[in-house]
Amino acid sequence: MEKYNRAFIINGKDVAARLRAELKKEVVLLREKYSITPGLAVVLIGENPASKVYVRNKARGCEEVGITSIQHTLPEGASQSELLALIARLNGAKDVHGILVQLPLPKQIDPETVIEAIAPEKDVDGFHPYNMGRLMAGIPVLQPCTPYGVMKLLEAIDFKVDGKDAVIIGRSNIVGKPMAMMLLKKNATVTVCHSKTAYLPDKVRAADIVVAAIGREKFVKGDWIKEGAVVIDVGINRAKDGGLAGDVDFEEASLRAAYITPVPGGVGPMTITMLLANTVQAAKSQLIPLA
Repeated sequence: MEKYNRAFIINGKDVAARLRAELKKEVVLLREKYSITPGLAVVLIGENPASKVYVRNKARGCEEVGITSIQHTLPEGASQSELLALIARLNGAKDVHGILVQLPLPKQIDPETVIEAIAPEKDVDGFHPYNMGRLMAGIPVLQPCTPYGVMKLLEAIDFKVDGKDAVIIGRSNIVGKPMAMMLLKKNATVTVCHSKTAYLPDKVRAADIVVAAIGREKFVKGDWIKEGAVVIDVGINRAKDGGLAGDVDFEEASLRAAYITPVPGGVGPMTITMLLANTVQAAKSQLIPLA
């Protein structure tokens, strides 16, 4: 494992590659045993350049592991009813095991309505209230991809979460809240911090695990990090020099942390990989009545 200053670098690309190799074997097994190829339908509304890149990367990931990628593109001015009608068709399509509607959505479409319209068993983003509720109850099925990927990174370094103090900076439904539930399930003691948190640096200094997901470049300073902590940087921000930077000051934090994720190349590669994992899991779950 590569080391930078004091910290070992958690290489998300390497971990993602190993997981994708395992998924490829699972896809082959599903095809040979059940004549089923997992299918992921991705819906893109409009011509947002960043969204188009994300969709293209998801299609490449599907191709790599043998998942069928099905793309549906609607115009920027598409109505909510048009999108909901498409989702209803995909819900009923037997060759579609996962449905993902690429965010952000145009202003005329309500994201919550769209999320709730996706059949829970095909909700490979893990955002449907049913799947979020299962996660809260400690019996997850399809889990939000980014925090799910973080847990896989912790597994990859064989870090024992049990009994550790974890601080999550950010309380979004996409990362912060589900991250807290996943760490709690592994018996961590979890503190969720946000913009109203008082004495934030002191809280971070007490953490064995720091997950930064606040969306502010180099917000977490090196002297906030406890000696020997594991630092997971979920943030991806456009830096002043045009490159990418995380929510953590990597240079400073790597002087104190035991393990740290880089940006890019840390959490990022894991998100799409866990989307692929959820799609395979969804296909397997939908096969249960046939098993």
